[in-house]
Amino acid sequence: MKKLYEFTQLIRSKNAGPFVITIDIIFKNKKSYEEVMSTDVLSVTNVARLYDMEETEMKRFEVPLANAIKFSYPRKYPSGDFMDDDLYGCQKHRRLVEIEVPVD
Repeated sequence: MKKLYEFTQLIRSKNAGPFVITIDIIFKNKKSYEEVMSTDVLSVTNVARLYDMEETEMKRFEVPLANAIKFSYPRKYPSGDFMDDDLYGCQKHRRLVEIEVPVD
């Protein structure tokens, strides 16, 4: 097993407007991308479960030419709302960083 961050060049999250968070995962190279994508660790089901939401709320976008994958989901509270805990959405990726990827 390896951690997701070991395959990547960048894992980040940010606002995609005041109501949506987007998470970008950019892999080191094509081999790393294909190795992780051959598992179901980054399936909509797994990532939605990790973020405690319904699968229908989580959107997944694969970008193979960039060796990247992106997830977008609605914010629980709008950016800047009194109950918002991350104004810029820049800390939401941390749940993904240490996910274990079942590879040798």
